[in-house]
Amino acid sequence: MKKSILILGLSLAILSCKKEASQEDILGYASSITQDELKEKLYVYASDEYEGRETGQPGQKKAVEYIKNHYENLGINSLIDGNYLQNVPLNVVKTPKVSITVNGTSFNYFEDFISQTSAATGTLSAGEVIYAGYGINHDTYNDYKNLDVKGKIVVVKGGEPKDNAGNYVVSGTKEISKWSNGRQAISSKRTAAKDAGAKALFFMDSELFNRYSKFYKEREERGGSNSLSLPKQTDAGEEIYHFLISENLGKALVANISDTEETSTVTSKIDIKYESITMPQPSENVAAIIKGSEKPEEYVIISSHLDHIGINSKGEINNGADDDGSGTVSMLEIAEAFKAAVMNGHGPKRSIIFLHVTGEEKGLLGSRYYTDYEPLVPLANTIADLNIDMIGRVDPKREDKDRNYLYLIGSDKLSTELHNISEEVNKKYTNIKFDYTYNDENDPNRFYYRSDHYNFAKNNIPIIFYFNGTHDDYHRPSDTPDKIEYDLLENRTKLVFHTAWELANREQAIVADKAEAGK
Repeated sequence: MKKSILILGLSLAILSCKKEASQEDILGYASSITQDELKEKLYVYASDEYEGRETGQPGQKKAVEYIKNHYENLGINSLIDGNYLQNVPLNVVKTPKVSITVNGTSFNYFEDFISQTSAATGTLSAGEVIYAGYGINHDTYNDYKNLDVKGKIVVVKGGEPKDNAGNYVVSGTKEISKWSNGRQAISSKRTAAKDAGAKALFFMDSELFNRYSKFYKEREERGGSNSLSLPKQTDAGEEIYHFLISENLGKALVANISDTEETSTVTSKIDIKYESITMPQPSENVAAIIKGSEKPEEYVIISSHLDHIGINSKGEINNGADDDGSGTVSMLEIAEAFKAAVMNGHGPKRSIIFLHVTGEEKGLLGSRYYTDYEPLVPLANTIADLNIDMIGRVDPKREDKDRNYLYLIGSDKLSTELHNISEEVNKKYTNIKFDYTYNDENDPNRFYYRSDHYNFAKNNIPIIFYFNGTHDDYHRPSDTPDKIEYDLLENRTKLVFHTAWELANREQAIVADKAEAGK
């Protein structure tokens, strides 16, 4: 335990014997969060020793030990039977063995198609395919409206339609929607086909195919894997076969695919043989708890992801200082501040859970395992999730504006109270300029769906996602601790502490008044 906490706890104990923490007390606890200590931790956590913290790899295991040891040294209890670690049973999804023939012509993996699924081993044959245009299912435009694709093979193409004014039909503006936005387009079109009952989906997008097939091929040559996955849930339904394909294969399936969006049934004799290849690659979440003094069965979760993207093909380490080393070390400092309060008799009324999740970079896997497979406390008793993912830098888009800013995402989506508390706490303690630019579920960047808070939000748990925006060093070896702006990191960390303090200590728990039934 660091000396500053001991000194702070003793000094406050002398100055105050009140049951309720005063304003001075709260500021004193927050003052234990310092840029010097954030910097000291981050230079360790984002060092080469941790090898980029790739999920399931030795560097990620070292990161888990670093976090675990920190809570042990602080005397903050584990949430999981004394060992702090929630085992996350991930599987490596290796490149499958696939053969595809169309009208007697064989096509080749990497050259003509790549798999985008973790479907089971099997075969599929058909004498026709359903061409579903752009493969969009949206309120304003639905390719599946008059199509029956249950149990059938569906072919779609990239992009989305425009109206006569040149606006995209889905967004109603010149801005693309998720249906054209890289990996969001891939997942969105897969989900639309699966929800419609398709057995397989072929998605033709030359730009995406060339990018992904090159990346997958290089990784395969290095002995890597395409992805990681969680075990299949018993009620999840059968996974569809999903392929990203070249224009060459697209035209073999639907001859005029490049020239029309009109849906149709096309005669094409197609045979698919698919052999899935997976192997276990376990990982871990880290969870610690400070039990509430009055309402211990109500929980405020503070989260960040402990993983990053590892080592690139050139052997360069992606240290991930901002992503998400900044969130990780800020959580450790917040934990120390709450521990100081506990030492002085001002422990939180509600329980605080410090949840460091794995596999965010692989598809929010650690947080999804927590919410969908093995919640360590009842989701119904979870008041809010405050998720910290990249808070140590300045977005280049804002360099000519006030640097004392932070993007907030999701604070008003599920709880009016949470949004109001967030605003009030900021005005009272940190005076950060909140920027809600990305607080839009239909924003093309899709940030609302791209960090671990989303797995809580989809379960109707109010969330705030704290984010400084991307920058030129995002997912590159140049995301190093010397580029972090530690004064900003300190103030942003204090913001999360003060928000968590208010949520944990207010008389009534916040209400998710905007929650959707059955969400």
